[in-house]
Amino acid sequence: MTATQELASGKGHKDENFPVASLLIARRHRPAVMAFYAFARAADDVADHPTAHGPEKLQLLEEMRASLLGAAVTDAAAVRLRGVLRDRSLSPQHGLDLLEAFRRDVVKRRYADWNELMDYCRYSAAPVGRMVLDLHGEPRSTWPANDALCAALQVINHLQDCAEDRRTLDRVYLPEADLAAAGTDAAALDAPKASPALRSVIRSLAKRTQDLLVQSRPFAGQIADLRLRAEVTFIQRLAEDLAARLAARDPLCERVHHRKPELVGLAGSALLRLLTEPRRPPPPGRTADLTP
Repeated sequence: MTATQELASGKGHKDENFPVASLLIARRHRPAVMAFYAFARAADDVADHPTAHGPEKLQLLEEMRASLLGAAVTDAAAVRLRGVLRDRSLSPQHGLDLLEAFRRDVVKRRYADWNELMDYCRYSAAPVGRMVLDLHGEPRSTWPANDALCAALQVINHLQDCAEDRRTLDRVYLPEADLAAAGTDAAALDAPKASPALRSVIRSLAKRTQDLLVQSRPFAGQIADLRLRAEVTFIQRLAEDLAARLAARDPLCERVHHRKPELVGLAGSALLRLLTEPRRPPPPGRTADLTP
């Protein structure tokens, strides 16, 4: 067992808040998606391990980088992904971007403002969607809408897990500027329920997330592959509902995650959207990222 595997959390793709390589994804693409997921999960487990020390984490992430680039063979997940990328003639850049996000997780526990958080999402979330798009041969002009959706999914995760992140890792993704403007700070996350000030911050961030989802709303229609378009339509609908819940509920003491019957209803809503909305190809060219 490698050092990276020793830090594994035991989580798998079925434990994630959003679908990973679901049956909607064509069978020929699922092994590659799962290889990328396994790489991301291994790096995430290293960065989030509650007892491993920072220098050890950074060293393991560096070994993953070297193994992904072919300079080493010490990390199994990275070596596996390198083979997938070679077979598909794809760049390792998305994996390298993820490693940058996980390095930040090791050394950075607070975010000054929304722009700083969006810059983090550029590395922690956007590469996942970009990788899937590249696997399907979709044009890079889909990236801006992808980046908006991926950033929204990341912030939703941050808001859902804000108390746990603070408790287990003393990591707070709620921007310090927003907390200060509301007259509170990270210590408010230690309470059994959110104070009115903390609730106002969470509602404000949920609203900003809804703004991101407005930007990502055309994304599914820009995708040529029907199965991937269906997957993105469902994820968009799921994210819209979760953002609305976070605007109305207290994630410190109220359930935000969906139960299975609720997912069925959202799937039906997504299917109706898929069937009734026409495909609109993305605009030509590559526009700017969300980050300033």
